[in-house]
Amino acid sequence: MQASHQAFPARDYYETLGVAHNASAEDITNAYKRLSLRTHPDQFKTASQKEHAEAQFSHISEAYQVLSDPERRVSLSG
Repeated sequence: MQASHQAFPARDYYETLGVAHNASAEDITNAYKRLSLRTHPDQFKTASQKEHAEAQFSHISEAYQVLSDPERRVSLSG
């Protein structure tokens, strides 16, 4: 899955999920659910669409994992 890192180089996790830096845990979860439903690879038919969706889904999932963990989220701040 190296393609996901190339497709989305060092983007801000908050930007990825479309939430503010002071977003609540509930806001982060809701944004993740909304985006994961929209980008899940199983809903696409062509190989190129699936590949792009897999990269997006992977990055969205990574952003959610980091932002939903309070310790990792604080470490982003400073």
